[in-house]
Amino acid sequence: MVLKYPNGQIYQAALPAKHKQTKVKTQETASFSNRGMRFEEAINESNLYYLTHNQAVVHKKPTPIQIVNVDYPKRSAAVIKEAYFKEASTTDYNGVYRGFYLDFEAKETKNKASFPFKNFHDHQIRHMEACLVQGGICFVLLWFSSLHRCFFLDSKNLISLWTQQKNGKKSIPLDVIEKIGIEITPKIAPRIPYLEAVEKFVLKESNKNGK
Repeated sequence: MVLKYPNGQIYQAALPAKHKQTKVKTQETASFSNRGMRFEEAINESNLYYLTHNQAVVHKKPTPIQIVNVDYPKRSAAVIKEAYFKEASTTDYNGVYRGFYLDFEAKETKNKASFPFKNFHDHQIRHMEACLVQGGICFVLLWFSSLHRCFFLDSKNLISLWTQQKNGKKSIPLDVIEKIGIEITPKIAPRIPYLEAVEKFVLKESNKNGK
């Protein structure tokens, strides 16, 4: 089956280890740590941990696919020959934790001094704004792969920083993220304990509102 991105570029899955195309292999297996765990996989494992320990119910939203070519070799079977990845209209993850609606995006960069705005999209920002209006807890998990550092950044701050692009800003400096975000230290289980950051954020907001 041929899968294509919205721009028509053909999707290529990760190559087996025996292949020597180092550049492609590196892109497909970007390491989360020295154990080779990718950031997204680490979050998915963390969600499973939270689910099995009755701490939260959070899932990754499936990537929407538009089927454009189907072959019907026989009446009882259909084979998809060609499909496109449709650009998602929301964020990567959502769920519920202690009565709070959680909605968040996971982003990664190799940069060491800042996080590029190009990693985010207008539709994601608009979705976060809509969730905030409904009282949801919205945030992004930012992974600096070269530094092995992870941060929780709430959407209110992200949206405020996002508007700075109009003034020519291209990225969020790391020192700003360190100041307004919450650093998350990866562990064995859960690998990305982001609920600890959510708790700190909820407590901070409660104290701010005098609750």
